[in-house]
Amino acid sequence: MKMKELKAMGSEERKKKISELKLELVKSRVDASKTGGARVKEVRKAIARILTLEKMNPSKAKPKEVKLSERKISKDKS
Repeated sequence: MKMKELKAMGSEERKKKISELKLELVKSRVDASKTGGARVKEVRKAIARILTLEKMNPSKAKPKEVKLSERKISKDKS
């Protein structure tokens, strides 16, 4: 799965794809234990690409909560 394809998908589509890939990862691990396939590595990379893309677009995610002690309060001295 290429990055262009992932960018074209919506956020909900990517979440569905992650769940599908996780299921495929489990199946691939079982097959790899029997036959020694390399599909596990490909699936893991695809999941990582999607998660990376989600992190690169923080505006669509929930805003980070800021603790009161971490806020910087500026005082105007006039």
